[in-house]
Amino acid sequence: MVVSDSHAVVWHDLECGCYTADLPLWRELAGATTTITGTDDAERDASAGAPPSAVLDVGAGSGRVTLDLARAGHGVTALDLDAELLQALRERAAGMRVDTVCADARTFELDRRDFALCVAPMQTVQLLGGPVGRLEFLRRARAHLRPGGALVCAIATEIEPFDCDAGDVGPSPEIARVGGTTYISRATRVRVGRRVVRIERERAVLAGEDPAAQEQPAWVRDVVELDRVSVGQLQREGREAGLTEAGTRAIPATEEHTASVAVMFRA
Repeated sequence: MVVSDSHAVVWHDLECGCYTADLPLWRELAGATTTITGTDDAERDASAGAPPSAVLDVGAGSGRVTLDLARAGHGVTALDLDAELLQALRERAAGMRVDTVCADARTFELDRRDFALCVAPMQTVQLLGGPVGRLEFLRRARAHLRPGGALVCAIATEIEPFDCDAGDVGPSPEIARVGGTTYISRATRVRVGRRVVRIERERAVLAGEDPAAQEQPAWVRDVVELDRVSVGQLQREGREAGLTEAGTRAIPATEEHTASVAVMFRA
């Protein structure tokens, strides 16, 4: 749900926040690695001086996964490079066992080194600048997990290209209305190259509650490039980082999002 009037947060919520296909997997894994049975347990942990977080969410953004796990009773540390998104997350997480850290996934250094679970949802590891960046992240993640702790990274391996300018039919536009302003985002092109997948969107902002009554919107292009990486390649990189392979799980496609694979490791 879009609840912020920050443009950056609205776009993030609109284009990522409604995705839920992976949430059951993160809940399952969090429940298998760290269990908080109720408020009394959380209060006892706090009174005993226990750190407040057991799950590390990398690329947390405005809180899609963090808030879902926190509502399920898990303590979560949310890490992201965008301070504005983390500010929105903090506001939304008021009263929950959530910490936020503004840091780069490739270089972060936290005091806590005993996380039970580290998750990198929605192709976060494909945004790190290729094999070197991924290896840096994998080493950082391993350094922050307790012995036997789990790292799980979602990657997209089968992405279908399309080009609306060439007559292809793309996904339906995503629309949000916030405080009398309408935000529209539409994917227009996906190009699959040898090393990267280039995803192009057009965004528009319209004042007023009725978009149909507005003039032709001024579209602004937004481009994201995902590194192409296979399950086998990521597993090799994980071994190089000192991690142990722990299998994979499939995350189903939706009408708006491609299927992905959760690659699992143990520290």
